[in-house]
Amino acid sequence: MINPLYSLAGLFIGLLVGFTGVGGGSLMTPLLILAFGFHPITAVGTDLLYASITKTAGTAVHGLSGTVEWKIVRRLAMGSVPATALTLLVLAFAGRRFDGTEHVITVALGLALIATAIAMLCRRRIMAYFERGVERLTPRRIGRSTIVLGAVLGVLVSLSSVGAGALGMTVLLVLYPKMPVNRLVGSDIAHAVPLTLIAGLGHWAMGSVDFGLLLSLLIGSIPGIIVGSLLSSRVSERILRPVLAGTLAIVGGKLIF
Repeated sequence: MINPLYSLAGLFIGLLVGFTGVGGGSLMTPLLILAFGFHPITAVGTDLLYASITKTAGTAVHGLSGTVEWKIVRRLAMGSVPATALTLLVLAFAGRRFDGTEHVITVALGLALIATAIAMLCRRRIMAYFERGVERLTPRRIGRSTIVLGAVLGVLVSLSSVGAGALGMTVLLVLYPKMPVNRLVGSDIAHAVPLTLIAGLGHWAMGSVDFGLLLSLLIGSIPGIIVGSLLSSRVSERILRPVLAGTLAIVGGKLIF
């Protein structure tokens, strides 16, 4: 059933995503766990399918605009798809035999949120630190590093639904400093679609997706993302990003401790 409160939460998250460009996983999943009391694995599974649907539209826009570097998408997928499948198998196995699965997911989510906050605040410093080392990398090493990044994101997103946005973009900016940012953004969004879809379907197979919640969130978030994107030029990113990063760090710390 549709719950107007969840739709309102989706609207709020959609506005923030439109304003800042940060993926909804880092915002939506903690809200579902801490504010609405959903089981962590249900929050993660539902948010993954939610992300795959919303980012499909973004991929279509970037694809039509020619701002997707499909070579990068393929490299990321070569790492993320098998890593996602393996992580889901481990989760399914652990869920049947151990009682600590919920704690593992909660801690993984908390660590991912703190890492996302650091990536948001220190992106330029991180890029500057690795700039000289990346210049010495051969194209083959860059390709392998991109595959490894995909694998890391596959594990992280499957466990927490967080990581494909701010973390993935930060590393891509380091590995491909000469590529236009809009092409990296488009590539990151395009890669997030199969990643979140596969992970979301895996969680669905484990019975950890609430479709009533999913529909309620989409009803609010889709118009929220549109409005937030239209108004983003009127709001200073220098104000929004530090506030959002601080919020993620606090929430991540609360989930861990």
